[in-house]
Amino acid sequence: MVRSPTVVVTGTSRFIGARVAGRLAADPRVGRVIGLDSAIPSSALAELLRDVDQVRADAGAASGIIADVDAEAVVHLAVVSGPDQQYGGRAAMKEQNVIGTMQLLAACQQATRLRKLVVRSSTAAYGASFRDPAVFTEETEPREVPRGGFARDILDIEAYVRGFRRRRPDTTATVLRFAPFIGSTAETSLTRYFSQPLVPTVFGRDPRLQFVHVDDALEVLHRAVVEDHPGTYNVAGPGVLTLSQAIRRAGRVAVPVLEPGLSTAAGFTRTFGVGRYGLDQIDLFIHGRVVDISRLTREFGFVPRSTAAAFDDFRRAHPDSAVLGADRLAAAEQAILAGIRRVRDGLADDKQREPG
Repeated sequence: MVRSPTVVVTGTSRFIGARVAGRLAADPRVGRVIGLDSAIPSSALAELLRDVDQVRADAGAASGIIADVDAEAVVHLAVVSGPDQQYGGRAAMKEQNVIGTMQLLAACQQATRLRKLVVRSSTAAYGASFRDPAVFTEETEPREVPRGGFARDILDIEAYVRGFRRRRPDTTATVLRFAPFIGSTAETSLTRYFSQPLVPTVFGRDPRLQFVHVDDALEVLHRAVVEDHPGTYNVAGPGVLTLSQAIRRAGRVAVPVLEPGLSTAAGFTRTFGVGRYGLDQIDLFIHGRVVDISRLTREFGFVPRSTAAAFDDFRRAHPDSAVLGADRLAAAEQAILAGIRRVRDGLADDKQREPG
């Protein structure tokens, strides 16, 4: 009789981690599922984890836990995309993402029964700049060092995984570079951004964007555990939406911003009061990012729903905030354009009055 594998999932106090652990626990091909997290999951997530053995500990304690349970697979999802000032800000974020991953991989290296490692990564690894190619493949290097802390953390995480692969060639290591999550159940900085009636954008920019539906992300993560898919994969919905298309589909109004403060996350937040946006998100809203998913579809035999379909699922789940119909949308856009013209005319008048 073939023994069902024991799987350790990190980050189970968060939505993605809890959903992945719950799905694996319900799969007859999987044996015991251990959830590893230093935080206590909410009551809503706890329901998803009713068949998961929860261990409250951080990555520093992973070595003993992985050895004690004879783990054969580890799914590392304890990666946070933005700093939370209530819990230590950027320093705590880097501690969890970079130091936590380093400690976990050190534990995995010593786990003799381990045969599979799945790591959540991000397309933020490619950065976002004016020098970007039209489409990134898994082999494309960033054209510039990313400005944002999350993207730099991702680069460090993937470097540690490459070292792990060299030291443990007997283990199947899968890295999944996810596009931003979206969908009816997703709650991220991106969904909060598109939920505003007035959406700030950069004047003169209309970046191309890709999203991945959260349910498709869960399916890919699940398959990476129960099947063998070594290597690095882009995970995104086929096709693209420009930022202006996404805003109009959501029934919102784009507010083009001229202030130079938009180039920094602090200026962006101060100007619009829209919550936490890091430089990673700001650069994405300026330059956009598109990735090739042919390796994913070929090796996994799975095609995520399109970027447009994933965004429409999010839009349908937030009908109350889409308060602008076609007539009001057009009128609001005309008012904004008139305001921009007044600003530009005022700047031109000031320049003409300058002494020669």
